[in-house]
Amino acid sequence: MRFLPCGDRAVLVECDSQSAVLGLHGALAASRPPGIIELVPAARTVLVVVEPRVIALETTRTWIERAAEGGTPERRAGAGSPVVVIDTVYDGDDLAPLADILGVSAREIVERHTTAEWDVAFSGFAPGFAYLVSADWPFDVPRLDSPRTRVPRGSVALAADFSGVYPRESPGGWQLIGRTDAELWNDTADPPALLVPGGRVRFREVAP
Repeated sequence: MRFLPCGDRAVLVECDSQSAVLGLHGALAASRPPGIIELVPAARTVLVVVEPRVIALETTRTWIERAAEGGTPERRAGAGSPVVVIDTVYDGDDLAPLADILGVSAREIVERHTTAEWDVAFSGFAPGFAYLVSADWPFDVPRLDSPRTRVPRGSVALAADFSGVYPRESPGGWQLIGRTDAELWNDTADPPALLVPGGRVRFREVAP
């Protein structure tokens, strides 16, 4: 873990792995003092935004170090949060080709995907798009050689060790394994994103 410069209102912490980010984000969320405005996890970093009139950056760094020393279990961030269940039809265009690439059956991919408990590691790419990771997921999934210019809204997809759901129609290079009617982003909701960092997710197979 190391600290990187980030202006006078934030501290950027770089971690060695995605699991370390999950643990640190969870530890910080569980011990958040006054003056911490926002915690923003990413693939290898956690951005801590502060109100300097309430908490100084040096004090913030000390708090982060103490939280990290207290242990960073991967699932601590979402330990007390409810599991969001996403009903999914597994009929994606890439499911069968991906099974051939991985040397398994399409049914095994579906079963692995639905039995895994997924953590929302961070958000990005588009409003409502959550990068999901799971210690139960065994596959490293290659992205498409040529990204699609149009991925339908609600597509359930895989890339590397991530899973995700496209919240709106957009280009994309992830492998499509299914689809859902779940609303991932709603401007009038609080929060507007269905899946937020630190949350937990399970996929449930349903018939078309």
